[in-house]
Amino acid sequence: MSTAAAASDPKSESTKGPVESSIRAKLTDLLKPSQLEITNDSWQHRHHAPMRAEGGGNGETHFTINVVSEVFQGKNTMQRHRMIYSALSDELAAGLHALSLKTKTPTETKATEQA
Repeated sequence: MSTAAAASDPKSESTKGPVESSIRAKLTDLLKPSQLEITNDSWQHRHHAPMRAEGGGNGETHFTINVVSEVFQGKNTMQRHRMIYSALSDELAAGLHALSLKTKTPTETKATEQA
């Protein structure tokens, strides 16, 4: 899913919570991705303490992020992940608990598709 497709679908934007919307905005600004897929996996972790909190927590604690960006060129996986964690430091401090990250360059994506 491209960032343009996600932005043009008002239904999908209205079902996103504030944490997911913030993640999308920050990563789009930082990485200018050709692809950005964000999946809220929090429901799979509903047994964790933050999700059992009074009111059920905010329901936005665990996400899977698949992102393709030229900005990753020349950076190893650790450097790419640090960029994302740094960009989302406010969200992590406010209750975002876990990210599952897949970070690739467009070249890496093409190589994977051709294999």
